[in-house]
Amino acid sequence: MSIVKFDGIHRSYVRDVDVLRGVSFSIESGQVVGLLGKNGAGKTTLIRIAMGMIDPQRGMVRLFGLDPREDPIEIKRRVGYVSEDQQLPPFLRVDQVIEIHRRLYPTWDPELERQLFERLEVSPRARVKTLSKGQARRVALLCAVAHRPELLLLDEPAGGLDPAARQEFLETSIRLLTESGSTILFSSHHMTDVERMAERVVMIHDGRVLIDTELDTLRERYSLALVPRGPGVSRDRLLKIGDCVGARERSDSVHAIFRLEPERTSKALERELGVSDARCTRVPLEQMFIELAGGQP
Repeated sequence: MSIVKFDGIHRSYVRDVDVLRGVSFSIESGQVVGLLGKNGAGKTTLIRIAMGMIDPQRGMVRLFGLDPREDPIEIKRRVGYVSEDQQLPPFLRVDQVIEIHRRLYPTWDPELERQLFERLEVSPRARVKTLSKGQARRVALLCAVAHRPELLLLDEPAGGLDPAARQEFLETSIRLLTESGSTILFSSHHMTDVERMAERVVMIHDGRVLIDTELDTLRERYSLALVPRGPGVSRDRLLKIGDCVGARERSDSVHAIFRLEPERTSKALERELGVSDARCTRVPLEQMFIELAGGQP
């Protein structure tokens, strides 16, 4: 049984303007999946649907085989959740926030709580409203992971944090995975974070899943082709080549991402377009994201 399953998810906020248009993918136990997409691509919407905070207008979502809207208590008992805009009660002290969560979860681990709290650099008597953004986010993470959830959902959890705080946040998440075998789905704009944490990448664009593959596969079997302009060379022609994932027009060339190694991409371009002078190289994740996000309708 998949830990998370999205099947044909549709969701819009404005009539006839879908944010998500038939999104489908599953996550198996113990996987760490990075969810990528431009602002407004639907990453937050998808995670909120998984949490049962909003409903899909069409399609189905299941966590542990359960419907988030029909079994909210059972699911929330087994899930940890942190988002960029998550707010803790400002009038409470840090120790009071932790105590509330401690009482909510029968699987709460006092030893893990102690270890995480040592890294907070926050007074337990401090009011939440006096905490910096980074401190508040680390308190939220402690509350999300100290009960050792089976699934951790992170929606841009390190957004706005300085690099040191972001690294601390990620190391804590990775440690949870290593020790407990938790499944993690997280969204992030920081490609270095995705490369450090994820083993698989799902990229959403124009409301659909554009890429869903292992990170190692992206590194080894995808390539960027810089195709000089010439007769018969256009974005539309490139997109008709079977293994072309995305393409965009530039001033002196067309940039295209292929689901092929560089050598095979070169051969495909020569075979399909008669182009023999394209430059084909492996592509870093960040560059791939830029090319794909800019190279779709």
